[in-house]
Amino acid sequence: MPITPKQIADQLSLEELRELVPQLQKITRKYKRSESIQKSLFDISELASSINELSSLYPAIHNIVAGFMSAQNFFVAFYDEEKEIIDFVYFVDEFDEQVVSQISADDLKNSLTGYILRTGNHLFLTQETYREQTADISVKDLGAHPVDWIGVPLKRGSQVIGAMVVQSYDESIRYSQADLEILLFVSQHIVNCVDRVKSRELTEKSIRQSTKQLRQINEELQEEISERQKIESLQQALFEISELSASVEGNMDDFYSAIHDTLSRLIGAPNCYVATIDTQKQTLQFPYYKDEVQSKIEPRPMGLGLTEYVIRHGRAELIDNTNAHQLYESNELSLDLVESIHEKVNSWIGSPLIIDGDICGVIAVQSYGKQKQYNHKDLEFLRFVSHHIAVALGRKRSSEAIQAYNQRLAEEVKERTEELNSTNLFLQKQIEERLQAQQQLEYDAQHDSLTGLANRVLFNSRLELALASKQRYRESNFAVIFIDLDRFKQINDSLGHMAGDQFLKEVASRISSCIRGHDLLARLGGDEFVVLFDNYDSPIDVEEISSRIIQSIAKPFKIENRDMYSGASIGIAYIESGYQTADEVLRDADAAMYQAKSLGRGRYIVFDKTMREKLLEEMEIESEFRKILKTRAFESYTQPVLNLASGELIYQECYVRWKHPKIGKIKRDQYWQIAEQCGLTVEMDRFMLSKACEILQNWQLDTATDNKQISINLSIHHLTQTSLAKQLIEQVYEAGVDPKQLVIEFDENALNRRSQFFLPAIKILKRAGITLVLDNFGSGLASLSYLYSYPFDYVKVDHYFVKTLPRSERNLKLIQSVLSISGHLKFKLIAEGIDTEEQYQALVNVGCELGQGKYVQTANKIEFNEIKNKVVNS
Repeated sequence: MPITPKQIADQLSLEELRELVPQLQKITRKYKRSESIQKSLFDISELASSINELSSLYPAIHNIVAGFMSAQNFFVAFYDEEKEIIDFVYFVDEFDEQVVSQISADDLKNSLTGYILRTGNHLFLTQETYREQTADISVKDLGAHPVDWIGVPLKRGSQVIGAMVVQSYDESIRYSQADLEILLFVSQHIVNCVDRVKSRELTEKSIRQSTKQLRQINEELQEEISERQKIESLQQALFEISELSASVEGNMDDFYSAIHDTLSRLIGAPNCYVATIDTQKQTLQFPYYKDEVQSKIEPRPMGLGLTEYVIRHGRAELIDNTNAHQLYESNELSLDLVESIHEKVNSWIGSPLIIDGDICGVIAVQSYGKQKQYNHKDLEFLRFVSHHIAVALGRKRSSEAIQAYNQRLAEEVKERTEELNSTNLFLQKQIEERLQAQQQLEYDAQHDSLTGLANRVLFNSRLELALASKQRYRESNFAVIFIDLDRFKQINDSLGHMAGDQFLKEVASRISSCIRGHDLLARLGGDEFVVLFDNYDSPIDVEEISSRIIQSIAKPFKIENRDMYSGASIGIAYIESGYQTADEVLRDADAAMYQAKSLGRGRYIVFDKTMREKLLEEMEIESEFRKILKTRAFESYTQPVLNLASGELIYQECYVRWKHPKIGKIKRDQYWQIAEQCGLTVEMDRFMLSKACEILQNWQLDTATDNKQISINLSIHHLTQTSLAKQLIEQVYEAGVDPKQLVIEFDENALNRRSQFFLPAIKILKRAGITLVLDNFGSGLASLSYLYSYPFDYVKVDHYFVKTLPRSERNLKLIQSVLSISGHLKFKLIAEGIDTEEQYQALVNVGCELGQGKYVQTANKIEFNEIKNKVVNS
């Protein structure tokens, strides 16, 4: 039975108990210090998991150190070996004030801190031994002389990365050997804490940077959307103005108001007016005037005003504070007007109204104050608007002239009733003139106002007649060609609409010079032209004319003293008796034209029924693909990758085949393209991955195939985001498969599209143990960059290079070159598509170790029917 402390105390005398008191006090202090150290370590561990920034960490460490020893003066310094500086990340001293946080290591090499960083030894200096110890280690005083000074190194493994120092300037505060031991013990935990917080800080910084980049991309997208919306609004406004100018009737005030509303919506036009010149050109009239400062304006004589300046120079102008004074000095504007512009902060743009080459007036908008200042884009828009207003004014004047003439005619008839012969002659003349006017109106209704060619109405009418003739007379030959121009929008946007109009006129002239006199050329709108061919002897005639048109338009255009280049794509539709409407013919010619554009532009394509049949076939294939993917009815096969010398199996590639019930075998590239067009790439990837996992699960039941690898081809979808790569790995784990047994092949052409975004996801797959293969190497444009940047385990040479061996010395040297760098970049080369002994021997001779193909499989007498059956049945 153990003896209790009470029994021991009863047996000891009072003197003996007094002797035990110091020992008990010492033990108590020891336990308290141990408890303090444990608490400090716990606090440091808490800091490592709770603090995200180093700037908050060091004050917290200071508080912890101060918890088990006096530490009013405390600093932490780290040594940056690359920059050769000592970074005082935290410094608290009651005498020395730290101004520069980073000091050259050279300047501090003879200091106490430099000694610790240089040697990795700790220092414990006391007031009594300070000078003796500093002399022994050859260091200099660089600050105030302390009473006691303790410095311990901060080490990462065996490398000294920094120092932690406490010092006392108060003789009542002295340090002991126990303080040194505690500080040494705690220092290593502090290094671990700093590393964890620094890692977390870098991670959060990376996240913030990624978030910032995503936000910036989003802002750019929003800006692009806003710009496109502005362009759509502008196009709609231009269409409205064109409609207004084409339909203007008697009430010009309504026309001007509608123009004003459109200008206000697009460029902001609170103040707008239209000025016209009288016949003597000495007075300005204002048929339309809306202004927030001056409600009404009277006709006035010509002077040194803004309107007169535009009339004198005959061009659109932007006038505001920046150039008004200069125009005054050039005697273009009056002083009162310039002072008014400066006072009201005017911004004014005006454009001349030109009818039949003569300036008849000006349209202008202006703003007051700094809220709206016009720019050159606004000026270009107003210049375009002025053209349509001038057209409307011209039509209005013509209409008024006709009305006035008819009125005078009626008066003449009434006055000269007795002069019947003279009146009849006069009336006959007027009737002819009116017939000419009517014919002109009919002509305008059926012809393009810009080029003078037939418009869509006339062309469709003639085409309907041709279809009727073809139905009645089968031997009649008719054809339609659809012409689309290249780079018209670029010319129109860069040089302006006037230059675009000039370009279209020149194109119309060139096409007219290529066709026959009785062929009908029409402009459907924009840069689309069509030609109706009548009574040709052979289709070769139509195709030769099409070639001449392409060659003619390919020649340079001289526009505004600049050489501009365009091109043409042509679709040809020969009119057969099966056509019922003009729209059907134009539809087929248009389809052939788009086929020509898709094949590289600058050519003609003759429409045939296979184009429509191909479209229907693609739709049928897409529908069947969706069904077969949903039912997982693909046929699955494997093909081995072998060591060419020993015949050792490296891994097996799993692939699927699809045999359409009507079309037959569908190529792998074709159904992968269908999957991408249908948005089913992810579903196809999941099918391939599940198929590979099923094969590996079957192999796990067979010890003979244990630890073998299976490969699949995946799209780049799982590389666009790291989260998708992690989901792929989770799917493998959920299937109970070791990722090390999985090989994933990525096509080089697919990686070329956005290769800079895929590296993080590839690294995640690599760290999970998945073997990575770069497939179809050499078929893309940036092949070598992948060898240096991506951690591929294998690189599979595109079968095209192997197919040409051994006759292609150039391709053989390319394979040799890749083999020479494979050892340095730690990947192995696989030759794909080895189908002949000659190809096999050429590859072995240059040192290629791994290969895949029919010949390799046959030569090594490997039978994979059983594996094939397992795959199919699974």
